[in-house]
Amino acid sequence: MPPTGSALTDHRGEPLAHGRTSVNGVTLHHATGGTGEPVILLHGVPKTMFYWRRLVPLLTPQHTVVAVDIRGFGDSDRPVGGYDTRTMADDVAALASDFGFDTFRVVGEDWGANIAYATAAFHRARVTQLVFQETRLPGLPVAASDLPERPDDPRNNWHRAFFGLPHYPEFLLAGKERAFWTYFMKRTMGNPAAVSDADLEELIGWVTQPGATHAILALYRSTQLDAAQNQPHYDDPITCPVLAVGAQSYFGDEVGRQMSQVATDVRSVVIGGAGHNIALEQPARLAEAYLEFFGTR
Repeated sequence: MPPTGSALTDHRGEPLAHGRTSVNGVTLHHATGGTGEPVILLHGVPKTMFYWRRLVPLLTPQHTVVAVDIRGFGDSDRPVGGYDTRTMADDVAALASDFGFDTFRVVGEDWGANIAYATAAFHRARVTQLVFQETRLPGLPVAASDLPERPDDPRNNWHRAFFGLPHYPEFLLAGKERAFWTYFMKRTMGNPAAVSDADLEELIGWVTQPGATHAILALYRSTQLDAAQNQPHYDDPITCPVLAVGAQSYFGDEVGRQMSQVATDVRSVVIGGAGHNIALEQPARLAEAYLEFFGTR
């Protein structure tokens, strides 16, 4: 099986440079391309760095882009523990140091956004800008008006309750990973057709590997710990500039309202024509928002 994200290319169509680096007790798989000030990309669940394949070529003309398989995902190591966002933020900061980046921008979507926030909160002197995309921070209240009527909508957090149960998710998901995660990805999108066969094969290829389900569930099962570890930073808002990105057909302006509670300098944008997986559905609009925020458009 080829490495995760092997199809990632820069704006010239050249493959990104892949590598594995041991930091903070884990070996992380990453892919790098482009020139300029660094931007680190962190994907969510159940994805890998491959999620960013349509966005990366739009950023590499202006930036050195580092796409990372977060701890436990893709071709990164799957340790037993360390799936709280503080530990995973330390992974990111240590990786940046290994690359020689004293400071950097960090972009995260879904669970990757929670890791990106923790990176900005626990490593304040190093993160120059944060992009927080399409998620809710652990422990912050959710308004009743932000909960959809349909009970199977993931914004109602049924999956968080399910994944948090001991033993049952492992038992029920075994052998059904393709059906479950295909449904889950498409259910959250404005345009389900934007998930290509290549996207699904990449996804299924890693979630059926040993330890993959454990890594996904461990991330969700760390939510209460994440909230407790983040609380001092919620009380002392981060000061780096933040771009809060929501999808018109999913979290929308709720992302900006979340960030305004925990950061002092927040710009909010809602990307039209997209559901939860914006980088698959509207990569050009998303890149434009990023580059305008970075000041390199």
